[in-house]
Formats: sequence, structure tokens, C-alpha cells
Amino acid sequence: MNPYSNLPPHQFWRRSVENVERHAFNPVVSPKFSLSETDKVATAGSCFAQHISRKLGEIGFNYFVPEHGNELAEDERKARNYGVFSARFGNIYTVRQLIQLFDEAFGDGARPDLSWQRRDGRFVDPYRPNIEPEGFLSLDDVSEARHVHLRYVREMFTQADVFIFTLGLTESWCHKDSGAVFPLAPGVVAGEFSEEFYGFINFNVSEVTNDLHLFLDRLKEVNPSIKVLLTVSPVPLIATYEPKHVLVSTTYSKSVLRVAAEDASRQFSWVDYFPSYEIITGSYNFGMYYCEDAREVNPLGVSHAMRTFVNSYISKDIDETGNKNMASRIDGNGPSVFGKKTTDIICDEEQINQVSV
Repeated sequence: MNPYSNLPPHQFWRRSVENVERHAFNPVVSPKFSLSETDKVATAGSCFAQHISRKLGEIGFNYFVPEHGNELAEDERKARNYGVFSARFGNIYTVRQLIQLFDEAFGDGARPDLSWQRRDGRFVDPYRPNIEPEGFLSLDDVSEARHVHLRYVREMFTQADVFIFTLGLTESWCHKDSGAVFPLAPGVVAGEFSEEFYGFINFNVSEVTNDLHLFLDRLKEVNPSIKVLLTVSPVPLIATYEPKHVLVSTTYSKSVLRVAAEDASRQFSWVDYFPSYEIITGSYNFGMYYCEDAREVNPLGVSHAMRTFVNSYISKDIDETGNKNMASRIDGNGPSVFGKKTTDIICDEEQINQVSV
């Protein structure tokens, strides 16, 4: 006898990884809660989070989108980024950015009312710089649009049954006087960079963990019945401002985020971690879930992650027929998608490539 003698199969590599067919690999062991088709599921986070939100709608879950823009023509709605997430906040890459949005929505934020001007004279909201492709005509238009947007953010946080947040980055840019953070550095899309006003920050483990705990505490105060599902984006950094190789910075960033997510799932009974990161990056799949750029996740990887999600988190009250229908919708893309790139994912980070040499 030894301490490992009676452990279940999932705790051994040979039994749960080596001897399992790749498509059947499922690292979810004991989900804390289940979701029904009527639960209002809200999403936010990095670029990868859009795969999750899109699949939720496709497979029949109640994807909760308060800021929907349904009064607009479909082409305009899509062009203006409605429905990408539950509200039009664009990519939320860091936990600091998330808690900043929450505090602002509930009137406790100290975010400066900034606007950045583009080369064509139009203005952008620096906290969601790509949300209006045509830009805003005036500073007042930026403020008014943000005021309207925050109403929907409050609705999302207070009425959602489940909030899924994908942690994406630790690197960020901030306003030095206020500490406010942005999804992009000033000067990339609009505005002008100045070391006097703006600075670079790379959050460490304690900062991300503390921010996440603080957000969860505040979220529970306004929505006592909510459940939270955390994921970590498997998409590498498109660039790093640290004087290091981008792969080294990626490893640091994802490691910090993974530790923070694990800590939160251990500390809060109503918070769970879904291992989409491990499904995509795990050595068991030999890199087959990435596109040719070795960065973006291809549809085959997304399908595996979402198939695992459904098998692990759907409510027991959904009958077997419902399960099969969902599975067929998830796996509509076969192995032929290997290497193909998903081109309609909205990613603020991509703007960095367009201005780099």
C-alpha cells in the first residue's frame, strides 16, 4: 500500500491522458454547478471568450445580451460590435480592467473621462477603442455613449445567472495619475503616447489574485445568486512590452492568470474553473488545435473545448435527445478545419501588428 494505490484514474497520466483518444480527452472532474437552457449566461474577457459566447448561442443556451442593438439593421449591428459580448465593452484583457468597469458601472469608479482622437479627427473611447469603427464626432458623443453603455453593464451584472470570464493578459497600459487601465496603449488606435501621462504595467500574481477576489466580492453583493465560471485564454500574446522574448512573456502571463483562477475557484464555492486552456495547449494534442500562426485557436480546438463544456456543465434536466442535438451542432466542423483561421473574431490586440514594423 502507498498513498497512490486507490486514487481514481483521472489522477494518473497514463490512464487519463496517454490511453485516452484525443477527441475524448476531458479534464473536467467535479463541476461545482450545472447550467440549464434557461439560465442567463453572460460573457466577458479576451478574444478567446468570443468563441465561448458564440458557441453558447449556437447550441441553444440563453446567451444573455442586454446591449443587443436589435433595433439596428443586422449589417450595422455587426459592424458596430453588438452581440460580441453581453455588452459592448470590447475585449477585457485584465482583471484590473474588469473591476474598473464594474466600479464605474455602479458609481464607485475613479476613471478619468478621457477621449483619444484619431488621425481622421474622430474620437474613440479609450476604454473600448474599437467599439465604433466610424469613431465619434465629439467628446460629448463619447461620454454620452459610455453613459448609455454602463446602464447595460449594470443590467448584465445584476441579472445574469452565470458570468463566464476569460482571463487574457497581465500586461496593460495605465493612466499614471488615476491608475485607470486600457486594453491598448495610447497611440495604437488613437491618441498620443506620452511617458508623462501613461505607463506600462505587468501585473504579478498577488495583484491579479487580489483584484479577482475584490471583483468577486463586489459582484456577489449586487447579485447574491450568481455563479461564475473562469477560463484562461490559450491565445499567446501578440506582442510584449517587456524586454523579453514574446514566448517567455506569454508563459509568465498565462501562469499568473492560471494561478489566480485556481485560487479563486478554491476560495469561493460558487466559482469554478473550466480548463479550456488545458484542452487547447495540452501536449496530448500535439499542437493540432492551433492555426498555422501557432497562435490562434482553430475551429477543431474550439469544438473540443465546447463539447467538453456541454458534457460537463449542462443540466441533468436536458434529455438525451437535447444532448445529442447540442453535440451535433458543436461538432459540425470536422478535422478538415485543421490549420484554418477564424477571421471574424474581434481582437483589439491585432491593432498592435498593424502599427509595428
